[in-house]
Amino acid sequence: MQRLLNRAERVGSTGEIPVAAVLLDEVGRCIGHGSNRRETAGDPLGHAELIALRQGAWVLGDWRMNHCTLLVSLEPCPMCAGALVQARVGQVIFAARDSKRGGLGSTINLADHHSAHHHMRVVGGVMEEEASALLTGWFRQRRRRLLGSGEARSQTG
Repeated sequence: MQRLLNRAERVGSTGEIPVAAVLLDEVGRCIGHGSNRRETAGDPLGHAELIALRQGAWVLGDWRMNHCTLLVSLEPCPMCAGALVQARVGQVIFAARDSKRGGLGSTINLADHHSAHHHMRVVGGVMEEEASALLTGWFRQRRRRLLGSGEARSQTG
C-alpha cells in the first residue's frame, strides 16, 4: 500500500486527485494499474480503478476477475464499486474511507447490496491515516491555489 500511496502522491503533483490503484492476479502479479486521469484526459470515467480494470481485462483476455485483488488508495465511488461488482473482482483492499462518496461501505455498500450478483471481500482502512493525510493535504493546497488565483471566487459567483 505504501508504494500505491507514493504513486498517488506523484499523481497529485500533476493536478489530479491523488488516487492510484493496482490489480493483482491470483499469484500477486500486477495485471493492471491506474491513477486518476479525469483532469488530464478530460474523461469523466478516468478513475484509477476503471483504468486498472480495463488493463486487467486486456491482460487476462476476460472480463471476469474472480481471483483478482484490487488495491486502491481511496474507497471506490459507487461508479467504480459497481464496475468492480460487474467485473466479479474477488477482493478489494482500500486505504482511506470516503465518507461523502464511498461505494463500498461508507455511504453505500454495493458489494453487499441485495441486487449484486457477485459478492467480493472488502478490506478498508489499510494505512488509512497516511492516505487520508495525503488527500486532505492535496485538497487544502488546491483550495489555497484556487483562492490565490481568484478562480474560486469566480466559480462561486
